[in-house]
Amino acid sequence: MRGHRNPLAEQIPSDNWFYCWMTRLLLERVTHFIERRSQVDFQETRLVKMIFSERGGLSYSQMNAYFDWLRVKGDNQVLKAGNLSYGTFHRQLMEIKNHAGHDGLKLPDIVASAFFKAADIYDTRACDPRFAIALRPRMATANDKVGGVIAGYGVKLMPGWKVKAEPEQLEVFRQYGYPEQWWA
Repeated sequence: MRGHRNPLAEQIPSDNWFYCWMTRLLLERVTHFIERRSQVDFQETRLVKMIFSERGGLSYSQMNAYFDWLRVKGDNQVLKAGNLSYGTFHRQLMEIKNHAGHDGLKLPDIVASAFFKAADIYDTRACDPRFAIALRPRMATANDKVGGVIAGYGVKLMPGWKVKAEPEQLEVFRQYGYPEQWWA
């Protein structure tokens, strides 16, 4: 997303608008998954508890304000493809912890590193999609079905334009089901 601007997201009432926006995109998937799975497993909607790793320079009170702002906006949003499932999401269940001593907080870095390596923009000779592709069985699908569609849901290209990449970098997107017309 280097060089990308999102003037609407920049209007978010936060100095950390980009992190808030990316967190929102992730939480759309997480809250919907929790809503669907809790209905299947428990016949009721359960809540999700979120634990964020401490990050210098990030204001979690501003992130909370952003989530409140999204709730007030409701369905009156530009991104019509998704919103948080507020039946599962209560910001009071959001905690911030130091990642030292909380191994689960290291998992997002592992996933991000695997995808970074798969589409390395700095050195295409270093691209290696094996680790990102190995995560496929754990990726969310839009319908929770094994073998379901991951592209656009569990692995989402943002901001939704065609991929401009070298052939070596495209393998991970092929493996996750993005059709050839996405290639620039």
